[in-house]
Amino acid sequence: MPGFVPFRALRYAPGTDLQAVIAPPYDVLSEADVAALAARDTHNIVTVDVPRGGDDRYTDAAATLRSWLAEGVLVPDGQPSFTIYRMRFTDSTGAARATVGVLGGLEVVDYGDGGVLPHERVTPKASTDRLDLTRATAANLSPVWGLSLAGGLTAALEAPGEFVGSMTADGVEHVVERVTDPQRIAEIAAILAADDVLIADGHHRYGVAQQYRDEVRAATGRSDTDAEYALAFVNELVADQLSIEAIHRVYTGVSLDQVRAALAGSFDLEPAPAPGPALLASMVEQGRLVLLAPDDTTSWLIPKPGAFEGVRALDGAWLEHALAGSEAVVGYQHGVDEMVALVGSGTVTAGILIRPTSLAEIQRTAREGLLMPPKSTFFTPKLRTGFVIRPTEPLEA
Repeated sequence: MPGFVPFRALRYAPGTDLQAVIAPPYDVLSEADVAALAARDTHNIVTVDVPRGGDDRYTDAAATLRSWLAEGVLVPDGQPSFTIYRMRFTDSTGAARATVGVLGGLEVVDYGDGGVLPHERVTPKASTDRLDLTRATAANLSPVWGLSLAGGLTAALEAPGEFVGSMTADGVEHVVERVTDPQRIAEIAAILAADDVLIADGHHRYGVAQQYRDEVRAATGRSDTDAEYALAFVNELVADQLSIEAIHRVYTGVSLDQVRAALAGSFDLEPAPAPGPALLASMVEQGRLVLLAPDDTTSWLIPKPGAFEGVRALDGAWLEHALAGSEAVVGYQHGVDEMVALVGSGTVTAGILIRPTSLAEIQRTAREGLLMPPKSTFFTPKLRTGFVIRPTEPLEA
């Protein structure tokens, strides 16, 4: 099982307006978003996490991080700690939700060695940016999101820790609390050591951590440095701790008639209502997908009997199977309104609304060592960056 350890976290100094300095994760930010966050406060974390400029931007980010430490903008914990991270929000169904997990150092292991498991195939993405930033700053800035298959973590995190700060963004309240009590740290670590951790979000970050660990091992000849762990948020894999939404599919490279013809081999196509909450509920209840066309027509995709025999009961897997002989190029889009706007713009040939992946299928994936198609799950809300920074080299005394 993977190790999960406390560390001396870097945090914004007490009294800092976290509303001004905390940011969404780097991989959901546009250039305009980064500029707006940087303009909000000179100490906004994007200045380090999403450095702008030329080839020297990573060394500049590292210099900024060091200057913030020297000036007291960032302050290291006096002793190793875990951080309880709570998110309170209203989900897409209108229900009040609360998610709680813990930030710590998750052991970096090779896939296949056990302990930390991927849950879906990842799409190609250049990892040079994150690796270069980690090398320069010697810090983990954005956490990997892991799901613990062990029971009891939610209960262990119920009692509050030492309040560190909070902020609200996009209707989500984010609260962080420090845990330094050795007995409580040992209890949390023991729970997480009892079973595997499944990566929910941040496969690329964990892959960068694997590369960075290997580089440090090669340079030092050691396997006991801080590079053996990566910053991670871990919560329990249970229904009331997870809000999972779908990442829908869009297609280009072929005509709409070609898409329909390819789908007709596996689905019956029938007229469907306009997109909305009622349609999404019907998709889940009736086991159907929905095809969106640029002319605003909407079609049910009703699986034909036996069409997906031997194919996993995942909408993404069904579509891969149905379009296997097509030249259609797949893309991904979260949000029904965003899908309707994108398809209506005519920049894509068609879109297909899919259903959220069930918790049971996620658990099956973990237990059987299987991988889902890319972009099978969208865990919400997104964790914020800047509450905790984890050094990958020892801090100076």
